[in-house]
Amino acid sequence: MAEPETRLLMLIDDEPAQCRLISALAAREGWRTIIARDSETAIATLGTRQGMQLGAIILDQWVPGDDACALIAELKARRPALPILMLTTSASPLLAVEAMRAGATDYLIKPVAPDRLLQALRSATTLETPTDELQPMTEKIGATLDFDAMIGASSAFRTALAVAAKAARTHSPVLIEGETGSGKEMLVRAMHAASQRAKAPLRFVNAGGVPANQLESTLFGHEKGAFPGAFERHIGALQHADGGTLVIDEIDRLPPSVQDRLAASLQRGDVQPIGARHSFRVDVRIFAASNSPLRDLVASGDFRSDLYESLSAVLVSLPALRERLGDIAALARHFLARIGEQPGLRPLGITDGALSLLSAYDWPGNVRQLQATLFRAAVFCDGEALTAQDFPNLSSMLGEAPAIASQGSDGGGVMLYAPDGNLRPLEEIEADVIRLAIGHYRGRMTEVARRLGIGRSTLYRKLSELGIDNAA
Repeated sequence: MAEPETRLLMLIDDEPAQCRLISALAAREGWRTIIARDSETAIATLGTRQGMQLGAIILDQWVPGDDACALIAELKARRPALPILMLTTSASPLLAVEAMRAGATDYLIKPVAPDRLLQALRSATTLETPTDELQPMTEKIGATLDFDAMIGASSAFRTALAVAAKAARTHSPVLIEGETGSGKEMLVRAMHAASQRAKAPLRFVNAGGVPANQLESTLFGHEKGAFPGAFERHIGALQHADGGTLVIDEIDRLPPSVQDRLAASLQRGDVQPIGARHSFRVDVRIFAASNSPLRDLVASGDFRSDLYESLSAVLVSLPALRERLGDIAALARHFLARIGEQPGLRPLGITDGALSLLSAYDWPGNVRQLQATLFRAAVFCDGEALTAQDFPNLSSMLGEAPAIASQGSDGGGVMLYAPDGNLRPLEEIEADVIRLAIGHYRGRMTEVARRLGIGRSTLYRKLSELGIDNAA
């Protein structure tokens, strides 16, 4: 929601079309944009009356090229408190590291979705939200595509993985529900890799990132002259994914008119582009992802019940990270191992104090935010392991909470004490240790049994006795 007072944004960019787009998007949040088409103009603007009123800067790396990080450092030296967001076509982690060390607040890979851009601006300039290590950075660290890469031992998470792994081998549509950042995209890719369509196309459409008046054409395509501005024929995502899988992200934001058309298309098994006189038979598997429970939207009349039934043949519910805090230690170590493989970075450990601090936060951005937090801390860490001091804003915000958390945990994600201060029953602790081992060794049950010092048959007996779900 836009604030009543207009804020001033400087965009350093020399592409007229992108300048118009970003200016229009920023205006939705109450920003007025001034354009600097080169580095010299940008630096000079800082010293003007307008420059003193700036609330943020967006820099397209293409303008200064190889000197982008030098420009960021120069801007930051002149205005240390000013958030700087860098736009780039490069997914290089090394560039992300260099930009952050130079002073960038966020790093956005083009083409960036409108919602992602607005979220980055919002996060960078909201006073109530801690900055630095809590920024939702967008650097991509090569995602693994199998279920073994899905780290977690909590019962709800393992149940979700078990359902997804079983569904991956079928041809049914799958609906994945979970908060932003909870791992829906990674789960979708793992399911596709394990499916019979693994070598067929995998297409993504973000219903929340495409303007409503373009979404129908994006999905179904259109014929030349179908509407004003349709200068050539366009093949939609459903037709492009023929024989493969189409992922519709944020399907909870699908407009009613598109819901109607999609429901009819799935029922018939064909696609009719806008303006076309005939339809095309397609064989497409749908993976739909929603940030909120679709059943609630059906109940309120905001989502078609028949479309919901078509999409939810299999329903996978991913828990939020705050609902599986015991997984944070394993996740942190996993992410740090992957971060340490990136150019410009090195392997780091993490102390029990840092893990207690991370476990005391509720992570509204979920696993994605945890990874971004660790990435940023690793960039600036001079030691061999991350400590609580490497997360200053978390420490400042949580106060005494980490100390309380450390009393009940051994630092490995297993709580030893109940909230009343008494030791938890041995059976509960044993169940948590087994879950932790399953997550740490990525569901490889032979390795889990060996590391726990028990036989595989004994392990499976304990899984049954303790009611632990297994997705191995």
